[in-house]
Amino acid sequence: MKANKFLLAAVAAGALMLTACSGGGTGDSGDSGSGDGGLIGVAMPTKSSERWIADGDAVKAALEAEGYSVDLQYAEDDIPTQVSQIENMITKGAEALIVASIDGTTLSEVLQTAADADIPVIAYDRLIKGTENVDYYATFDNFLVGQQQAWTVLNGLGLTDLEGNPTDGAPEGPFNIELFAGSLDDNNAFFFFNGAMDVLEPYIEDGTLVVKSGQTDIEQAATLRWDGETAQSRMEDLLTANYSDGTQVNAVLSPYDGISRGIISALTDAGYTVGDEWPIISGQDAEVDSVKAILSGEQYATIFKDTRELAKVAAGMAVALLNGEEPEVNDTETYDNDVKVVPSYLLAPVPVIKDNVESALVDTGYWTKEDLGL
Repeated sequence: MKANKFLLAAVAAGALMLTACSGGGTGDSGDSGSGDGGLIGVAMPTKSSERWIADGDAVKAALEAEGYSVDLQYAEDDIPTQVSQIENMITKGAEALIVASIDGTTLSEVLQTAADADIPVIAYDRLIKGTENVDYYATFDNFLVGQQQAWTVLNGLGLTDLEGNPTDGAPEGPFNIELFAGSLDDNNAFFFFNGAMDVLEPYIEDGTLVVKSGQTDIEQAATLRWDGETAQSRMEDLLTANYSDGTQVNAVLSPYDGISRGIISALTDAGYTVGDEWPIISGQDAEVDSVKAILSGEQYATIFKDTRELAKVAAGMAVALLNGEEPEVNDTETYDNDVKVVPSYLLAPVPVIKDNVESALVDTGYWTKEDLGL
């Protein structure tokens, strides 16, 4: 499979690029590590999601292992703050920038300042759009992430395995499903949603899946800033408007664990209880609270994106550029930012359900049994 190819490539890249760095954890914004290799600025969007804390820690550790000082900043999802933080990194003399943008369309001016100072820019997991001044992109196969989210939903309903292969004796349905998407200012949201709909649309068209609300467009399903409370409010509205007649929602496509937890809260408040009639809910990022929810039966699945490996790739790109070398990439066609196609390195995501929590997350050292209450 395509995923296996990317996984092998990612492992090879990790081995070649950098030494290992830490996984899930916490960290402080404004950290500046010591090193004699020069200063590298790392801009992360927010600490409200534990995955971004883990990303920041991992990138910082990877760069420090190569002898660089790191200015790590979190903007708490405020665009002007992130712009100001990047401006300050440039002023401080950063030799490279690694940027996980809040809104990938809002950084053109500050990145022109970086380009004028010959500072290379690595886009981290979120594509920076509308500028030629982004040199490389480190991310996951985001269309595949969306497909995997859809396959986990179908798997939970008994229709397919986790790779999308039809199940013998699968139920005929119909199953009621509602769709959620990420934030429209994040390019990844479109890849996730399009990948999921590539899988789900045939089932919707033949009547196996029914979107009772009729909200099948990404603009209708979007969740600003990936916010769980926003998702909870929308799910409450969907239930009130479409399921007050006694029918049940059987599945919810969710693109992110924080959104999934908001959906779970709405379902619980509406009287749903975990059991045979509890909906199948997808997710992404393997956040510890959502992995616990998988173990308890509240969430069916998440997509594990190993931020330790992503950090190695992004840090390796920056180090290679500063050493006058060409970073390794495996995709030069997919990620068009409306000005240029940004050369990219894509890593492989891994679907996680209750059956493989330990092998995917504990055995790899991403979470411990104690973290997950096992």
